[in-house]
Amino acid sequence: MQPILLLALLQAATPATPTNRWSADPAHSAVAFRVRHLGITWVNGTFGQWTIDLNYDPTRPEAASVTAHIQTASVTTGNDRRDNDLRQNYLAVDSFPEITFVSKRVEKVGPDKLRISGDLTMRGITRPVVLDADIGGVLTTSRGRRTAFSATTTIKRQDYGITRNGFMEGAQIVGDNVRITIDVEAPERTTTP
Repeated sequence: MQPILLLALLQAATPATPTNRWSADPAHSAVAFRVRHLGITWVNGTFGQWTIDLNYDPTRPEAASVTAHIQTASVTTGNDRRDNDLRQNYLAVDSFPEITFVSKRVEKVGPDKLRISGDLTMRGITRPVVLDADIGGVLTTSRGRRTAFSATTTIKRQDYGITRNGFMEGAQIVGDNVRITIDVEAPERTTTP
């Protein structure tokens, strides 16, 4: 057998060493939020442009870390008028084009649950937040490994300088609390030889 062919067969048979570095797949992930409208219903929205990178070893979840960068101008709620109002009057996208989250600590709080503490920066203001995360698991496919998480938190918009507070017939138009949900499916990043 030719040495080159033998080397190729051995490399194909050798499993790749896990990097435990993952990047969210935008086609199978979402960054979403919801906020009360007039105190009686919810307005739901998403951000269409973002990156989320993870360092996650399933055998050592406490050593995990996550970094997210969300482009504020990519906000959408399905209503152009409302989206323009959000961009201009709430997110101030011209001055603050990005929201970031950087984890500082990860705790395993259940068999498939993590508590991720970190800093959320929005409109130039950084505050600590805690994400409650469900671990979807790790799947090995013919195209490599994939992992998944779903994380939620609630923030008070005024903590980030979003103080606009209109009323309609005595009801607050936009609620104070914003629920954030991040669903991530991430393929493992491979190292370059």
